[in-house]
Amino acid sequence: MNNKALIIPVLIAFLLTGGYFFWKTNSIQINPDLLTLYGNIQIRETQLAFNSSEHIASVLVQEGDFVKKGQLLARLHSEVLQAQLATAYAQLEAQKQSVAKLHAGSRIEEINKARAELEAAKVRAASATDSYKRLLPLVKKKMVSPDTIENARSLADSAHAEMNAVKQALILLEAGPRKEDIANGEAILASRKAAVTLAQQRLDDANLYAPADGIIRNRILEPGDMAFPQTPAITLALVDPVWVRAYLSETVLGQVKPGMKAIIYTDSFPGKAYKGWVGYISPSAEFTPKNIETSELRTRLVYSTRIFTCNPEQELRLGMPVTVTIDLKQNTVSKGDQHCAKQP
Repeated sequence: MNNKALIIPVLIAFLLTGGYFFWKTNSIQINPDLLTLYGNIQIRETQLAFNSSEHIASVLVQEGDFVKKGQLLARLHSEVLQAQLATAYAQLEAQKQSVAKLHAGSRIEEINKARAELEAAKVRAASATDSYKRLLPLVKKKMVSPDTIENARSLADSAHAEMNAVKQALILLEAGPRKEDIANGEAILASRKAAVTLAQQRLDDANLYAPADGIIRNRILEPGDMAFPQTPAITLALVDPVWVRAYLSETVLGQVKPGMKAIIYTDSFPGKAYKGWVGYISPSAEFTPKNIETSELRTRLVYSTRIFTCNPEQELRLGMPVTVTIDLKQNTVSKGDQHCAKQP
């Protein structure tokens, strides 16, 4: 008797609950202007790798950490790269000084010194010439040997040649460096700057930065592991964009347009609605995925669609099943409004 008394209230509650859900489902289906879709949350993931080969010095994030774009995630040992950069900077500074010297030309002190040397060379040349001229008359009197005269003439010619050499050196000092020498120095300077840029880039490649806002999903490599450009070190799940992958039947394909607003519901947060918009509709049909439809619907052709949404509190996660409703009588929003920051 007691068991029957318990069964009857349970039966009544079950019937009432079933009736409510039957009414709720039919009320949605009866409304021809409200489209209901079922799908799963999708996000993009990226495999982050170092652009260099070296042992990992440290990993600065843990699984589940939220990171901002440009945040340092991990670094390699970089002692050798730092030494190469210091060498490149030193060579660059040395070449800068060489080019500055070329542009500055000769110092006034150097020019004055050359002028003084020219005056001294003129005096020596004049003295040697006078000595030679004084000896010439003595040859006829056979008071000096021909060898002595020849030596005096050679000394005079040598003094004049030395004077001309000093004079040309002064002209070069006053004219300054050649344009070709300056151009060559500037070309070397440009190569030194490129070497510094290259060394700096190699040093930067020893650091791994977040390319966008996201959540660390997996630490693949750990400190001490050898990193290579083709080996991922960290998996990053991007927080934007987030979308629902759903499928449109051919009967409603013409009623749904990109930009239409949508409401998204999840079982994880009952009663909470997420605002979204239709961002993409596939131009080609495909068979209904077997893992989300009944056997009767598996042979029907559908069109994949993406309903984008915002996820500021990180409540929507990869693979989460959701329900999407779209008012088919609405006006489509402009393409410029399809961003999380501008959603109402």
